[in-house]
Amino acid sequence: MEKIIGLKNLREHTEEYIKAVKKGESFVVIRKTVPVFKVVPVEKQDERWETIIDFTGVKKGGVGIDDILSRL
Repeated sequence: MEKIIGLKNLREHTEEYIKAVKKGESFVVIRKTVPVFKVVPVEKQDERWETIIDFTGVKKGGVGIDDILSRL
């Protein structure tokens, strides 16, 4: 079962929730008792993410977005 957390609590303890999500936990975030969104690990996103381009092969640490946008 997913844990329910308040939006203010998420803002105040972001790093703690990031660590928990990395461990596989997920959360429903509420604001004024109304659910507004879910925080889930990327793996649980129906594997919608895929690597299109790996810029770490171009430059160690990747390429900055400003560099990419300036070349478009």
